[in-house]
Amino acid sequence: MKIFLLTNHVRPASLLNVLTAIFLSLSISSLSSVSAHENEGEAIDHATTHPVKSEADVKPVRTGAGDHVYDTVPGWLEQPAGEEIGNTHGQMVIDKAGNLYVTSDGKHSILVYSKDGKYLRSFGKELSRVHGMQLVEEGGEEFIYIAHLGKSRIAKIKLDGTEVWSQGAPLKSGHYGEDGAGYKPTGIAVAPNGKVYVVDGYGKNYAHIYSNEGVYEKSFGGRGKEGGKFQTCHGIAIDLRGDTPLLLISDRENRRLQHFDLDGNFKAVITEGLRRPCSVSIHGKYVAIAELQARVTIIDENNKIVAHLGDNPNKKQWAQNRVARDDWKDGIFTAPHGVCYDQDGNIFVMDWNFLGRVTRLERAKD
Repeated sequence: MKIFLLTNHVRPASLLNVLTAIFLSLSISSLSSVSAHENEGEAIDHATTHPVKSEADVKPVRTGAGDHVYDTVPGWLEQPAGEEIGNTHGQMVIDKAGNLYVTSDGKHSILVYSKDGKYLRSFGKELSRVHGMQLVEEGGEEFIYIAHLGKSRIAKIKLDGTEVWSQGAPLKSGHYGEDGAGYKPTGIAVAPNGKVYVVDGYGKNYAHIYSNEGVYEKSFGGRGKEGGKFQTCHGIAIDLRGDTPLLLISDRENRRLQHFDLDGNFKAVITEGLRRPCSVSIHGKYVAIAELQARVTIIDENNKIVAHLGDNPNKKQWAQNRVARDDWKDGIFTAPHGVCYDQDGNIFVMDWNFLGRVTRLERAKD
């Protein structure tokens, strides 16, 4: 842009006014141009991925007690292409590369995130409403075993969603009639011996044992309040903290955890008085418990409570699915449904939420 000043025909005062006008015009034009580019860039960024939390929420929130103190990572999780994750009503697993697999009831079904929360991909539209998962390495390859509530079945899949095998209701158990009515599996676990264990938490409240190829073997449990019985056997994990592997089952509406041996024999009620435990994750000698009534609890090798994380003082939000994004508070949970330790002892917490909410808690460094 060229500017010519005809000074021979302009008095000093007029010249000053001309220069001022030109300067203001150029400044406004420049600012408008910058603003337009900034807005365009912002639009592009938000169209591809944007964080679950507002960018204004940048300060970590600390939660926990003793040796179990964690800091939140605000805004760490990106969403797929300008969309909500979808209802988070399931579980999470982490592969050897550190990628996090998150189930949803939305069209993305299973979403995959990098260690730093970058959205990588999703797969398996037919896998919507996967409720329970466990990742297992077999022969140098990683597989995910799923309790697929949406299709009333269990399955073994590869990390891209390719199905290896699947099984519907265990009709041979005699608990589901001829058509499998009432079978609603919510959790799955694979033991070191290769056996597969499934809990029918939203159905008849039995746990079932399968071979590694998905062949039904036997069942145990059933509805009740006494030890060895369940009222919503919601989640299951393999507890390797002792000398012998045990099944650790979240008996949600009895508000307790129970131990069974790998043959399904009842061993003990280990922790009581919980706030509707949904699922667990084990790291070393500690167990993190996702409690639907708005907190995560950690127990030690003696199954004693050593810390609570994210306890919500607002009881109106406890176990509520429709808590809006503006009402979320970092470091405060509403309805923990899934929980997952990574190899460094950081914790991921999935709230049962219609939009999709996953919190990352990093171990405090000071």
